[in-house]
Amino acid sequence: MSTLDIKSANPDQYAPPRDDEEALTLHCDWTKDEEAKAKRKLDFVIMPLLTLGFFCLQLDRGNIANAITDNFMKDVGITQNQFNVGQQMLSLGIVLFEIPSNMILYRVGPGKWLTLQLFLFGIVSTFQAFQNSYGSFIASRFLLGMTESGFIPGGLWTLSTWYTRRETAKRVMFFYFGNQFGQASSKLLAYGILHMRGVQGKPGWFWLFVIMGTFTVFSGFVLGFLLPDSFKNPRSTFLPRVTFFNDRELHILKNRILLDDPMKGKKRKHIGRGAFKKAFSNWRLWVHVLITLSNNGPQRAFDTYSPSIVNSFGFAALTSNALASVGLFLQIPVSFSLSYVSDHFEDLENTRTTLIWMVCYSNKRGETVMAGLSMHLLGYVFNRIFTEISIRGVRYFGVVWTQTFGTFSHPLNIAWMSLACGDSEERALAMAMVIMGANIAGIYGAQIFREDDRPRYRRGFSINIAVLTIGLSLAAVRYVDDLLRRRRNAGQIQNESASEHNSHDEGKLRAARLSDAEVEPQTILIEGDIKPVAAR
Repeated sequence: MSTLDIKSANPDQYAPPRDDEEALTLHCDWTKDEEAKAKRKLDFVIMPLLTLGFFCLQLDRGNIANAITDNFMKDVGITQNQFNVGQQMLSLGIVLFEIPSNMILYRVGPGKWLTLQLFLFGIVSTFQAFQNSYGSFIASRFLLGMTESGFIPGGLWTLSTWYTRRETAKRVMFFYFGNQFGQASSKLLAYGILHMRGVQGKPGWFWLFVIMGTFTVFSGFVLGFLLPDSFKNPRSTFLPRVTFFNDRELHILKNRILLDDPMKGKKRKHIGRGAFKKAFSNWRLWVHVLITLSNNGPQRAFDTYSPSIVNSFGFAALTSNALASVGLFLQIPVSFSLSYVSDHFEDLENTRTTLIWMVCYSNKRGETVMAGLSMHLLGYVFNRIFTEISIRGVRYFGVVWTQTFGTFSHPLNIAWMSLACGDSEERALAMAMVIMGANIAGIYGAQIFREDDRPRYRRGFSINIAVLTIGLSLAAVRYVDDLLRRRRNAGQIQNESASEHNSHDEGKLRAARLSDAEVEPQTILIEGDIKPVAAR
């Protein structure tokens, strides 16, 4: 009775591999130069478009802080405490619609959904120019949050589908530069746009919303014409017959992703209950969520009122917007430098000796997160002390310091948290948890700077100091835990290395004894490999 030889039989006789077995049938049939060229092309197509979208989101989300210096509250007829409620509604809209937004993106594809989102929140931002009451202000902020919800995690998910796990971290860092550049540019652009007060009888903040909202809508067209949807549909929404990658490039880009992580080729309908239990019972993930809550609440509050705080130092109202952008521009090179330090040792060669060293001392995410939180905390200490000093240059230094070090801990904390996840499902849930935490932080952060505390905000700065102290303490606890785990893992690797070395020596000794005996040529098993041992 004959059996079918799997090595020589016609492959057409076999069923095609399942989705989760697809990577087993793949092999690397391209050169390093081909892969580098395809990846470089991908960088020039995907990265600028996603970063542009994040830039627009931050422009539309942050321009309200600049409008305050142009009598926005007085013109609309709201108090500062009512303004804070509007900021809470923005964050609430994001929190409520974050998950539904990502469910839609998962079904229709990032090319279509992210493009539509730019149109939606661009239109809402533009029509903020027609606010004339507390009700219209609350409605517009909630709608803006609703339409912006899901864009950031959607962009992160899109990056993960086009890049390997090792490459994604650096692209996420670049993606967040769009956020930082948008924060800084919004205040500098506002300095020029707000001078249009009086044009056609409109206030300057009217033109601020119209111009920035229109720019976002225009950017929606850019994404619609250029952003490819996925490997299965590598075409843009508005040009469905045009592809930016040839067949060879798509073959390389797709298969290298599947070789890196076969699960990326399998589109799951849902995440299993076990993954939820695993993620929600992982105390380390909750520590990172609390760190996010501690860092982002004070940062959101300060970013909203920084132009007004600078204005209270005695600077002209519109000049305050330009001055409030200085620290935000400085944070970009600082962020890049600390992100580089955080990831620097991940490019070391993965040899046995190096692996032990990497387990103990490799990435510096814990150290850089703690450094960022410390510098952020120190900024509020400066501001609390400098409120009692009449020299406006000294007080302005506190603002610049706080803006420079207030933001970058968040993306580094996300990267650090990803190391505590055991698999892709847990990582996806962890990302959702921390992004939800960031937006919940915006809800409580909106009420830190109150009307009865201005212009020095002594109570507000004291609250920020207390909250950041809690966040720094939690980061220290996680760092010690991480350090102990690394040392345990290093000890295990050393023990395994010693065990393998002893096993190797014993194998060679057995082989030598057999070779000395006058026996027929035979085959023995040494360290799991079949090796022939011939007689003399």
